[in-house]
Amino acid sequence: MIERDQIFINGTWRKSSGDGVIPVINPVTEEPVATIPAGNADDVDRAAQAAADAFPEWSRTSVDERVEVLEKLARLTEKYADEITRAIVSEIGQPERIAKTAQTAIAVQDFMTLAGSLRTMTWDEQVGPTLVSREAAGVIAAITPWNAPMHMVCMKVGSALAAGCTVVLKGTEVAPLSSFIFAEIAEEAGLPGGVFNLVSGTGTEVGEPMVTHPLVDMISITGSVRAGRRVMELASRSVKRVALELGGKSANVILEDADLELAINDGIEDAFRNSGQVCGGLSRVLVPRARLAEAEEIAVRKAQSYVMGDPFDPATTLGPVANATQRERVREYIRSGTADGARLLTGGPEAPHGLDRGYFVQPTVFSGDNSMRVAREEIFGPVVVIIPYEDETDAFRIANDTEYGLAGAIWAADADRARAAARNLRTGRIRINGSPLNQRAPHGGFKLSGIGREFGRYGIEEFLEYKSIG
Repeated sequence: MIERDQIFINGTWRKSSGDGVIPVINPVTEEPVATIPAGNADDVDRAAQAAADAFPEWSRTSVDERVEVLEKLARLTEKYADEITRAIVSEIGQPERIAKTAQTAIAVQDFMTLAGSLRTMTWDEQVGPTLVSREAAGVIAAITPWNAPMHMVCMKVGSALAAGCTVVLKGTEVAPLSSFIFAEIAEEAGLPGGVFNLVSGTGTEVGEPMVTHPLVDMISITGSVRAGRRVMELASRSVKRVALELGGKSANVILEDADLELAINDGIEDAFRNSGQVCGGLSRVLVPRARLAEAEEIAVRKAQSYVMGDPFDPATTLGPVANATQRERVREYIRSGTADGARLLTGGPEAPHGLDRGYFVQPTVFSGDNSMRVAREEIFGPVVVIIPYEDETDAFRIANDTEYGLAGAIWAADADRARAAARNLRTGRIRINGSPLNQRAPHGGFKLSGIGREFGRYGIEEFLEYKSIG
């Protein structure tokens, strides 16, 4: 059992003002593996004051100084990679061999990408007689999710530090160990006191006091639409800036001349990564009606190929969902799909065979239409729905018929044709024929998927303000 009994404020570890603890539950064993302090508003106040005190000096550091810090954070994250991976596996149950790259290695890359992007940015430009300057936004309240506990910390905190901001972090209480490891890394990297601060706790007891604190200038959150709305509501009272990376219901649009097997296999891998707990997962599969039966067969075969079980077993390819609440939520969506008339092709709400313990959900594939709940609402589990379309116009009508707009994919025999068709898709990030994610390109969405962008210089720019002089 890991017992974290201190929080990190002004460069030192200290006891929380709160007198409670929060257990961390392993989703494979359903047993506690750690406890963390249940912080409160007094902790937030101390952290915000420390960040505000540190801001003037940190914001005046040079680009070269901040690049050096980012590169040092990258090296230290890589140094503690094994510890980070073990923590993530114990917190969210993702198979170890996948977590090493999809969680830990990408966190290292976050810092290196930010360091490279920082060197390319323009901070001052002359516009006629006026100097237009970009300056750090101030003290940032960063609130990170449990599905990518280290990646999101490194991306948000790294971007804010690169911009010259100081940070108060509330790491997720569901998978918090990564945020404590990051605080130790920040300490070892020699960040000045107050530049980075960690307060652990719940959204009500810590998150909301962060959002409303008078010394906090901006909030950046990755989370649910419900959480994003609450942050916007509270931040509006003092007109704070917000950056919101929220949910998605992304479409995998497979055009009639595409390689159907490749497109479906790749799309389901995207939708089921991290047990479907990804906001940009391609959970709607749009196929030509004439190829529906073929698409269903391919999807069933792919879904049934996943191996569930011990995340430290190299043979395991799919872990559990994060907690009991999430498991029941996903199972209820699966039941609703059947009730709405969707055809259940494989999977279902029952526990996977031989896995009565742990928060496991069967990889599930439906065939249905875009009016059903399983096609309209974010499930955040290993569930996809195949939807037939009549022609290309119909395909993009269906793809855009959603409240979300975070990600998407287009497959065609000709990549240039797919890129041209991407203009028809109202979403923030689109993969073409399975193209890999570019961490230097912006990530973010339209509509309920949020406000603002992350990754590379676009993520740094979120934490900057313009100033006109002269």
